[in-house]
Amino acid sequence: MDVAGSYDRAARAYAEHLCDELDRKPLDRALLNRFAEEVAGSGLVCDLGCGPGHVAAYLAARGVRTVGIDLSPAMVAEARRRWPVLDFRAGDMLRLDLGDATLVGAVLFYSIVHFERRELPAVFAELRRVLAPGALALLAFHVSNEAGDSVVHVEDLFGASVALDFRFHDPGAVESVLRAAGLAAIERVVREPYPDAEYPSRRCYLLARAV
Repeated sequence: MDVAGSYDRAARAYAEHLCDELDRKPLDRALLNRFAEEVAGSGLVCDLGCGPGHVAAYLAARGVRTVGIDLSPAMVAEARRRWPVLDFRAGDMLRLDLGDATLVGAVLFYSIVHFERRELPAVFAELRRVLAPGALALLAFHVSNEAGDSVVHVEDLFGASVALDFRFHDPGAVESVLRAAGLAAIERVVREPYPDAEYPSRRCYLLARAV
């Protein structure tokens, strides 16, 4: 699966289609606002898998000092073009160029959708490494159906040729892996998809605190 290359090819079209998506998602805004109220002014927050930067920009507008990190250099370039005053960097979620306990918060909006269940412990261990004790992490992901984790393979993304597997996860399983990594879930919200605003899958939002 060519994640970085796929998003490099789709970056411009992806940004054009999704940079205003929060306008159509009131619960997402409410959860980001709740997150921002707690972390604003207390230190650095990372938007992991930031894509074209719109979530980082939303948080920055609410007083949160943010850095966005994405695997795709073209996505990072798109984010810098749209929000030149913010800090965006290319990087790998499994090997973050951040010191231990340097973040007061992290947002992972659909950042685990290309990881298999067996890969999540390494993802969350690296997340926990860069979070200070008491820091918050807000995750969003697609929810698997009753039969278990499901996968949607995509070869066209907004007109760009890609090779991506989108993986849906069980909220309880994600909470369990977070807990094992030293992140205690404190809030969980599951919602139905917004019609005509997104892919028609159920969504889960987990707010966890580093212990």
